[in-house]
Amino acid sequence: MKIYLNSAKENWIVDRVKKEWIIFNKNITTNYLFNSEIIWIIAPWAWKKINKKQLQNKLVVCSIYHIDEEKFDEIQLLEFQQRDKYVDKYHVISKKTEQQIKNLTDKPIFIKPFWINQNIFYQLENKELIRNKYNIDSSNFVIGSFQRDTEGSDLISPKLSKGPDRLVQVIEHFVKNESNITVLLAGKRRNFIINELEMRDINYKYFEMVDFSTLNELYNCLDLYVVSSRYEGGPQAILECAISKTPIISTDVGVAPEILATESIFTMDSISLAKPNIDEAYYNAQKFTIPNGLEDYRKFFKELYEN
Repeated sequence: MKIYLNSAKENWIVDRVKKEWIIFNKNITTNYLFNSEIIWIIAPWAWKKINKKQLQNKLVVCSIYHIDEEKFDEIQLLEFQQRDKYVDKYHVISKKTEQQIKNLTDKPIFIKPFWINQNIFYQLENKELIRNKYNIDSSNFVIGSFQRDTEGSDLISPKLSKGPDRLVQVIEHFVKNESNITVLLAGKRRNFIINELEMRDINYKYFEMVDFSTLNELYNCLDLYVVSSRYEGGPQAILECAISKTPIISTDVGVAPEILATESIFTMDSISLAKPNIDEAYYNAQKFTIPNGLEDYRKFFKELYEN
């Protein structure tokens, strides 16, 4: 059995997942489409780059991370239906996405969050030392957000599925309750949030794209990470926070119910009640670390190939 993964080349989560899969599964992975028995469309937005004859003649697994229901129009429905003709089984990383997919196809669905590499993301002991490295006052309350928030079409409009307008409300809540706030941002397309913070004269630091070592240090600088999304597949930040023991609260999206404690999941009416539960998040993340987090994927592909 050989598996071929298509590529996104965005220097973001899917590329990292693909790289890690290849590293830990060299014996069942190929870089050559014609040598494969299974095609894993791990970057569903790039599926049209794959040879259609190959899609017709091989087993096809397609990962879908989330569907932004506010943007899912007739064009996107047609795109899904065109791709669905070639798909044998779907993979989703959250139960919420499973429900969305069930409304669009009767193909079987494999549910499994992506693994988390505990050798990349982990707790660092001396938070004050790390903050000094990034010139962050050790007495400040530091809130983090490392997910893009702005539409790529104009680099101005908020990407509402990610809830940047909600994030601003959460930050404002903490500004009222904490004496000194620093907002730590990372990742591409943070234009909307930066503009909102500057209008409110809220202190922030921005690291556009950083390596994994730096990203782990940034997590370890935080007093709180906030996921404010309306729709999510993961986000992988939930697992990254959990395994690095970074305090996190999240809206009820993606894998949040599988990883976070009930009190760590908030609505916009219950921000003041939300509390990070580091221990429960860390405990729940353990089953997704390498190599355990890869095993169910191997079993899934083996069963697909043999049956």
